[in-house]
Amino acid sequence: MNKVLPAKLKGTVTAFSGYGRRLGYPTANIATKTYLKDGVYFGYATLDDYKNNPALIFIGQPITVGDSIRRVEAHLLDVPDKDYYGKDLNLQIEYFHRNNTKFNSIDDLIIAMKNDEKSARIWFK
Repeated sequence: MNKVLPAKLKGTVTAFSGYGRRLGYPTANIATKTYLKDGVYFGYATLDDYKNNPALIFIGQPITVGDSIRRVEAHLLDVPDKDYYGKDLNLQIEYFHRNNTKFNSIDDLIIAMKNDEKSARIWFK
């Protein structure tokens, strides 16, 4: 259990590898340091015209795709995919969902991401 929640993070959206978009979950990424442990969280994101929008938030290294750079990625639910580079992203992280995991395949990762989204939609109700 993460006893430091809720937590706030903010930063400027920057480009990373683009894997989220290619896997069907585009993310707004910020390079910021955080004391939160690596994993998937649920919370709220404010980005551009979207205020307190439900979001899945990943903190850590996307090890399944071979990336070793720690980052914070937010997938805003039901927000159109477009580039938000240079925009401010504010996150209110409310709930720790699961640890960062190295999956055996990209297909396994996509299944986990879909399950994360289903769990998030239930949590946000």
